[in-house]
Amino acid sequence: MNIQVIGIDLGKSSFHLVGHDHQGRAQFRKKLSRPKLCEFLTNHPLTVIAFEACGGSHWLGRYCKKLGHQVKLIPPQYVKPYVKTHKNDFIDADAIAEASQRPSMRFVEVKSEQAQVIGAIHRIRSGYIKARTACMSRIGSLLLEFGVSLPTGHSVMKRLFAWLATQRQVIPPMLMEELVELHEHYQELNARIDRQERKLMRLVKAHRDGELLKSIPGVGDLTASQCLAEFESVNQFKNGRSMAAWLGLVPHQYSTGGKTKLLGISKRGDKHLRTLLIHGARAILSRLETTGTVFGDWLTKLRQRKPFNVACVALANKLARIVWSVLKYKKAFNAECLHTEFA
Repeated sequence: MNIQVIGIDLGKSSFHLVGHDHQGRAQFRKKLSRPKLCEFLTNHPLTVIAFEACGGSHWLGRYCKKLGHQVKLIPPQYVKPYVKTHKNDFIDADAIAEASQRPSMRFVEVKSEQAQVIGAIHRIRSGYIKARTACMSRIGSLLLEFGVSLPTGHSVMKRLFAWLATQRQVIPPMLMEELVELHEHYQELNARIDRQERKLMRLVKAHRDGELLKSIPGVGDLTASQCLAEFESVNQFKNGRSMAAWLGLVPHQYSTGGKTKLLGISKRGDKHLRTLLIHGARAILSRLETTGTVFGDWLTKLRQRKPFNVACVALANKLARIVWSVLKYKKAFNAECLHTEFA
């Protein structure tokens, strides 16, 4: 049986496989558990293994590449047009196998273990930040029930009880005990967030491309580490504009009948990295006379013509293109880079 490609519909504990020959005809269908899948891939002759880029896909991609198979990870939205009739797991696997053989199909590079660990640290940090925000809101809402309006922000929250001592409103002793526990939880979350950030700083410092990325204005340890998690190799992007488009920093287009219509940014790709780049751009624009001078008249004129937030997104787009250039050519940023072609 000559198998050209095996499409796999990934699951938590069960996996559905469909094998296609050189003419695209289905040759077999299998449903395997995770141990049986590993055994099957180990014993099968080397071929193309295709599956969607979803949870667990990068681990399986590394496993298949270690065995010598060729791996093709496909964005799920590109598989959907090939799903025929009703949806089930075998139909999904068949669609994956068919989509992987299209010459114009776009694929996702398999991430290394280190890149996934960096991404995990970022996600855990984001979870702690959300929990801290919820804790602060909970403290504020409880105090409001007893007639105390707590100002927003960390400056008051960090000295909560000293601030409460200055208020005329008397807090019941039992409520004060609850507030002590909530405040301890808040402080613990602050400590956990600091630990996550220190981990990212160490990883950026140890990585060969970390200092190169930090040479870019507006790119610090958080943004650099997220770039390392997403872009171990930028060869998957033809140019800087392609990477900026993947990040959703270019206008969403809805054109028909020869009429071009550009909307807001598309917001595709990695939401967290896009947010970090926009925050970096916002920091540059807030210090236009110092940090922003490296971008010359372009940024000054842009700020005069456009609203602040629009200028932030435009600058974030440029930062994404500079990130591509720095990772592509392995050279630190300098002002002369701005005169090169990023598009």
